[in-house]
Amino acid sequence: GYAPEPVLLPDPQPETLACGALLKNTITLTRSNRAFVSPYIGDLENLDTYESFKSTIAHFENLYQINPQVVACDLHPDFLSSQFAQEYALQKQLPLFRVQHHHAHLAACLAENNWRGDQAIGLCYDGTGLGDDDAIWGGEVLVGGYTDCRREAFLEYMPLPGGDAAIHKPYRIALAYLLALGLPLDRSLPPVAYCPAVELSVLPRQIEKQLNTVFTSSMGRLFDAVAALIGVCCEISYEGQAAIELENIADPECSESYRMVLEPPQIRLRGLFEQVLADLRQGVSPPTISARFHNTLARLSLTICQQFGVELGINDIALSGGVWQNKTLFEKTNVLLVKSGFKIFSHRILPTNDGCISYGQAVIAGTKAMERK
Repeated sequence: GYAPEPVLLPDPQPETLACGALLKNTITLTRSNRAFVSPYIGDLENLDTYESFKSTIAHFENLYQINPQVVACDLHPDFLSSQFAQEYALQKQLPLFRVQHHHAHLAACLAENNWRGDQAIGLCYDGTGLGDDDAIWGGEVLVGGYTDCRREAFLEYMPLPGGDAAIHKPYRIALAYLLALGLPLDRSLPPVAYCPAVELSVLPRQIEKQLNTVFTSSMGRLFDAVAALIGVCCEISYEGQAAIELENIADPECSESYRMVLEPPQIRLRGLFEQVLADLRQGVSPPTISARFHNTLARLSLTICQQFGVELGINDIALSGGVWQNKTLFEKTNVLLVKSGFKIFSHRILPTNDGCISYGQAVIAGTKAMERK
């Protein structure tokens, strides 16, 4: 057999090297209608992993006798994978395609399922990906296919004080969201009680003045904020901990949900947080709040697909991004969409997290290169 097993491409394309994302990196090399996706390389944040990344590319080129004619990478210019791709393309005088992170998610999901349609709706929910506007995306509703896509809706931008440092401190994310939404910081709230006094005194001004603060539409950060707000997880020791613990406590018998407002292109968050805060004041248990939150996102996803599906005449829905590793959310959303007659595409061969990004980049770059001929 093959190791790794090739993943088929929708159509034959030029031999392509796709360098993947920064986190959960894989690389992909293609020949004709086959893509060879590497094993998991890891997060390109240290020299050892970066050396493994480079040696994997060289090994695959030699193993499969592939001489890339096209190079693809993430839109983010500071990723080591993007910098390598730029140098590689320049050295070999090859065309370089920079692919937006969530478009790569959408294309990877569709191509893995041998999709050959015109347009699909992509619910791309994850933690971090640089957007076309230089903000950090992650709660995206995209419409498109292999060569292009457009952003139809997204979670409204929320501040992330300290940037990536905030990811390790969900309590800080929860407080930032409350401040940005104009909601009071009651001292009885878990993130308020958990936050050091000095940090709590500085945070409002940091948010107001946007000091060392980036803005994000990330669905992953929304999970972090809710988990901290109800006291499930205020600080993490491993990636995704807050979302995992929030899912683990969800009451499977609860069918209730909150209301979220879709005002295209934005998905508003104030109403959701008001309802969660009201439940906390009334003594509703964290398992019930967690279940209502998961149910809310599943029903929001249905509402999004119904609205844009009718408007645009689209019935194909792709689910991609690390948030879809949440089994509770995935199953609830899938049931609602299937019952409403949508055709659902999800990952079965490749991971739904950033491990699929290089494959999506290869599909997009190869397809665009073919169109240029």
